[in-house]
Amino acid sequence: MHIGITCYPVAGGSGVVATELGIELAKRGHQIHFITYSPPFRLQRFIENIYYHEVEVSNYPLFRFPPYTMSLACRMAEISKQWHVDLLHVHYAIPHATAAFLARSILKKESPKVVTTLHGTDITLVGMDKSFYGITQFSIEESDGITAVSEFLKKITLSEFNLNKDIEMIPNFVDTERFKPSMDKRQRKQFARDEEKILMHISNFRPVKRTEDVIKIFKLINEEIPSKLILIGDGPDLSKVLLLSKELEIEDRVISLGGQDYVENLLPLADLFLLPSEQESFGLVALEAMSCGLPVIATNVGGLPEVVSDGIDGYLLPLGDVRSMAEKGIELLSSENRLRNFKENCRKKAVERFDSRLIVPLYEEYYEKVIGGR
Repeated sequence: MHIGITCYPVAGGSGVVATELGIELAKRGHQIHFITYSPPFRLQRFIENIYYHEVEVSNYPLFRFPPYTMSLACRMAEISKQWHVDLLHVHYAIPHATAAFLARSILKKESPKVVTTLHGTDITLVGMDKSFYGITQFSIEESDGITAVSEFLKKITLSEFNLNKDIEMIPNFVDTERFKPSMDKRQRKQFARDEEKILMHISNFRPVKRTEDVIKIFKLINEEIPSKLILIGDGPDLSKVLLLSKELEIEDRVISLGGQDYVENLLPLADLFLLPSEQESFGLVALEAMSCGLPVIATNVGGLPEVVSDGIDGYLLPLGDVRSMAEKGIELLSSENRLRNFKENCRKKAVERFDSRLIVPLYEEYYEKVIGGR
């Protein structure tokens, strides 16, 4: 198949999933065309069967804001016609599914099928601003296929919109050959002494991630078990997090590495992953951590219970309950046997339930189903 993929190319779960999906599909012989305003951040090298097409947005004095959706639609139509694209797979309803509808309208009879994958923010956005309701519902309805990354997201979408189409749940996935435990701990010595534990958090440091809770949890754990906290990523709340660590007098225990392209090299160094988010439609970063054998302490919200099994490969606790999260972290880190069992369970689940070799064929089957509906 010739498949066009459009996503937000910046760091974030939807961009990661879209890029990794394109890479895996290319490995399986499909021709993949990324149509975005910049190269996806995980597309760092040349890969056979993958093409990148930039969406250029011009600034005209007439427009107060650059008309990205129109530029994207025109580029989608152009690439679809030039490369005989069979299917456009867009990640996020707004504006990508909207642009795909416009592209199909331009192409008319020669138009490819459209599959829209919902990742969460495109749905919860409607809950914050009802002015998006109509265009979101329209864009989803006009798609030939709709997928969601978790049962939670599928359920909330069906309850939020009065859809006439079904939603296929296809979970996020991980390359377990790339994200795997490492026996080589030499790099660990850069961050912590042998007797210290390492905790880790990765995110875009936005309010929904509740990153200040990460610092509060870590402080309580560090009081009982000497530890270091590694922060990976960047965003508007990072400065608040670092300031809080200074106010709590633990700034010497907190290491901020900023954005990192190869987190699979860093995750295996840690003992525990913290994810106290206010909302997660799936929690891809939790899955990547688990694939590296890293237990996760997270909030019992959204799609996280579909990834983390409480008391087996991590702990799920109420939103904002930093003390209980810290207590569970201390309990786990205090018992080497329990910690080892949790790590083994994490890896086992990732391999047996979420490996890319299991999930990517589900997308292929769904594509065939949608294209066969012509």
